[in-house]
Amino acid sequence: MSSMQPQLWVEPATGAIAFYEAAFGARVLHRVGEGENIVAQLAVGEAMFWIATASPRDGRLDPRHLGGATGRTLLVVPDPDAIHAAAVAAGATATSPPADEHGWRVGRVVDPFGHEWEIGRPLGAWPPS
Repeated sequence: MSSMQPQLWVEPATGAIAFYEAAFGARVLHRVGEGENIVAQLAVGEAMFWIATASPRDGRLDPRHLGGATGRTLLVVPDPDAIHAAAVAAGATATSPPADEHGWRVGRVVDPFGHEWEIGRPLGAWPPS
């Protein structure tokens, strides 16, 4: 089995856990460390990702240190409109409302930690033939 589980560097880490729980319905699968010096594995449905405390001293910057993100994460969910609305209600900034484009229903947000997210689902069979 192969999978990818990105790790996002955030400040504060405990605030990020609370945000992802509220915004995406994430659940914590694993957590180590104390206070704000933590690493946690979260899941949204079957999709897993990690968060860890940013450490500028070690070159692990949250996007706010850079003045912008270096990538975007696509979160595939059954109801992108509802998750997009929940993310905005939890404190994300909407950069694009959910709409149908390129065979997907997709909307975009920037979370309070500077990470960009696309929240969507394919409108038909994926990948296309």
